[in-house]
Amino acid sequence: MIRVLLADDDPLIRGAFAALLSLEEDLEIVAEAATGPDAIEMALRHGPDVAVLDLQMPGKDGVAVAERLTELLPGCTTMIVTGHGLPGQLKRALTHGVRGFVLKTVSAHELATIIRSVHAGNRYIDPALAADAVGEGPSP
Repeated sequence: MIRVLLADDDPLIRGAFAALLSLEEDLEIVAEAATGPDAIEMALRHGPDVAVLDLQMPGKDGVAVAERLTELLPGCTTMIVTGHGLPGQLKRALTHGVRGFVLKTVSAHELATIIRSVHAGNRYIDPALAADAVGEGPSP
C-alpha cells in the first residue's frame, strides 16, 4: 500500500483527487492539507510514502514544502501538481528533490500511475513542460 499525502489549497481539486485516488487498491490517502505549513505538519504526523503537492499554496509553495520534506522525511517522495508550470519552476523543483512534475489536466488514472512510478524511484515530468524547459536553456 502506498501512503499518499495530498496538498492543494483548492478544496474541490483536493477532494476530487482524494476521492478518485481512493478507488485505487494500492493507494491510501493518509492526509490532506490546504497550505504549505499544514502539508509539512500532516507529513510529519502521518509519514506518507508520496506527497502530492500543489505548486502554489498559502504559507509555503509546493517546492518549499518538498525541500523541507526531503530534509525531515527522506523516505517521502515528493511530486508537484500544477495548473500551469514554467520552466524555471520545474528546474527549481528538480534541484530540491521533486521526483514528479505534472499538470492538473492529468487524469486520476494517470496520476495514480505517476504516483506509483515516483514511489518506485523513477522520475516523471510532463512532456510539454520538459520540452519547454529544455528549449529555454539555463535558468537565471
